[in-house]
Amino acid sequence: MDSSEISPSEEQPPASLPLPAAFLEFLDENGLDPMLYSMADTIPRYIRLKPGMDSRMVTEIETELKCDLTKVSWLPDFYAIPPEIQIAGSKAYQQGKIYGIDAASGAAILALDVQPGDHVLDLCAAPGAKLCMLADMLGSTGSLTGVDVAKHRLAACRTMLQKYSLGDRSRLFVADGTSFSILPVNSNLGSMEGYIVTEEGGSIFSEWTSKRLWKERQKSKKTKAAGSPHPTSTSEPELIYYGKDSGLVGLQKHYVLCPSTDEAACTSGYDKVLVDAECTHDGSIKHIQKFEFWGWKTLDRRVLEAERTGNLLHLQLGLLRNGFKLLKTGGAT
Repeated sequence: MDSSEISPSEEQPPASLPLPAAFLEFLDENGLDPMLYSMADTIPRYIRLKPGMDSRMVTEIETELKCDLTKVSWLPDFYAIPPEIQIAGSKAYQQGKIYGIDAASGAAILALDVQPGDHVLDLCAAPGAKLCMLADMLGSTGSLTGVDVAKHRLAACRTMLQKYSLGDRSRLFVADGTSFSILPVNSNLGSMEGYIVTEEGGSIFSEWTSKRLWKERQKSKKTKAAGSPHPTSTSEPELIYYGKDSGLVGLQKHYVLCPSTDEAACTSGYDKVLVDAECTHDGSIKHIQKFEFWGWKTLDRRVLEAERTGNLLHLQLGLLRNGFKLLKTGGAT
């Protein structure tokens, strides 16, 4: 047989991953080569250095990690490292000098063009690397609001912001991003003078502390007992963190937590909104590789199932719609 007559499937050796027949069919329908999923070990991972690090610090991190840091020219402070390198045990990571973040996430943030003084909302904030980069870009101006439906994942965001000393102008809400409607506090300071009160005058925000009040602990216990891990679209947002410069300290809680109207968002909404919504993950080579451990039989249900794909599409559209609603006139998402 002439080589020009050999079909693509005969030309290529089989993929190293034992991909299920349904997934192979899905790839064929979309014109994708299954061999792509055998390349996970060649794809670099990415880290971001805390801004201001000089070349000497880069050399020190390279020595500690025992690998070269390859600068990503189009993403400020991003470096590529070999996929097998683990950073969690390094001093650079433990001291808050580096953190892991996908280049794709960095590209989305860069596209937002965050400017000093912006009020920024991340509607899918967990696990926190995007928040850290956004906070770095804002510096000592503006505000940053993170929202996520999973409380334990949002708690990881809080840990990251504190670890990297980036939480002063941040606040974190456990809420459904498709219905979240709380506007940035600092965007309308002129109308808030009447809401700054003394302790005797009402329930106000004092400086945040990691020690929860008895009422809050009881509320958390009731939620767990009810078996409701995530808030619904009708649930009240739960504020689990706010920084000392977030604008909340000294304000009445009922004002800060009051849902907004579409009209108010036009003038007092967010300057920038990031929606990095959950996806099917079928395009993530490293994610598909994880099914070697999770079990290939679960891939159909967790990736290809039509009902799940439909639900994800509905969620993505809901997040995008709400993100646009919360933008002030002239903002960007």
